[in-house]
Amino acid sequence: MTLTQLEYIVALDSFRHFSQAAENCFITQPTLSMQIQKLEEELDIKIFDRTKQPVIPTEMGAVIIAQARIALREAQMIKEIINDQKDTLSGELRIGIIPTLAPYLLPPLYKSMKEKYPKLNLIIREAITEDVIHELKNNRLDCGLVVTPLKDPSIREDILFYEELFIYASPKNPLAEKKFVLASEIDANRLWLLEEGHCFRSQILNLCELRKNSSIQFKYETGNMETLKRMVDKSDGITILPELAVREISKSRLKLVKRIKQPCPAREVSLVTHRNHLKTKMIRKLKDEILAIIPLPMQKLSNKKVMEI
Repeated sequence: MTLTQLEYIVALDSFRHFSQAAENCFITQPTLSMQIQKLEEELDIKIFDRTKQPVIPTEMGAVIIAQARIALREAQMIKEIINDQKDTLSGELRIGIIPTLAPYLLPPLYKSMKEKYPKLNLIIREAITEDVIHELKNNRLDCGLVVTPLKDPSIREDILFYEELFIYASPKNPLAEKKFVLASEIDANRLWLLEEGHCFRSQILNLCELRKNSSIQFKYETGNMETLKRMVDKSDGITILPELAVREISKSRLKLVKRIKQPCPAREVSLVTHRNHLKTKMIRKLKDEILAIIPLPMQKLSNKKVMEI
C-alpha cells in the first residue's frame, strides 16, 4: 500500500469517473485502474463497484477511502511543518471565492499576495458557496471566502468583515428620491435578483420577506452583479448591492445608492476552512492581506444586523 494508491482511490471517489480522476492525477486511465486494482488485491476487497455508472465505493470501500483521506492529510502535514519553519512562503494555495465577492476583493488581494509572496502559487476558483464547501470537504480547496454563518460543524469560520447592504435604484424609480429606505418600501416587481444558488439572493429574499409571496414573478435572473446594475440603469427597477460593490460605483452614480434604515442589514464574510485543514501559515497570511484591504469600519458589526442565508 502506498500514498500514491491512496491518492488514486480518493481521486476516483471525488470524480466518480476513471478518466476524470486520471486526468486530475496527471496519469493515464489504465495506470489509475491498474494501481487501484493492485490495492484491492492487496487488501482482498473491492473498494469500488464498477458495475454502477458513475462508479461508486462499496460499503467497505467508503470506510477505506475515509481513512485514506485522513492518512493523506497527515502525510501532507509533514510538508506543512517544514514550510512553516521557512522564512519564505512557497507552494500552492487553492482558494474558493463566491461570485459576489470576486470582482471587488480578488484584484487587490491577488496583487498584494503576488508582490509579497512571489513563490506562492495561487489557484483561485470562483463558485457558489455550496460548491466551495463541497470542494473543501473533498480536499480540492484549501480555504474559501464565503458568506456565513453556514452552521456546518465540519467547517471552521473565521469572520473577516461585514458588508452593509444598499439599495441601488434607477433614476426613474420612486426610491431614487429618498435618503433612507425601509425594507417594506421595496417593490418586488421591480427588484432584480441573482439567480438561484447564490446565497446573496437568499439574503435579499429574507430581507424583503419575499418568500412569503410565492406569486412574485422575476423577469430576469443572472449570476453577475454588474449585469444587475446595468439592468437597473436601463429600467425603472432596483437591486441590492453589498458594500464592496458600492465602493466601485462612480461618483456620478452614487446618488442612486440608498441606505436601508438602521439596524442596517449586512452580510458576514468569512475565511472558511475544513476543520482538519492544512497550510495554516499560508491561510494566516491570506487573512492578513484581506484585512489590510478592508476598511476598519467594515470589520466591525456596529449598527449592522447580519442577514440569514
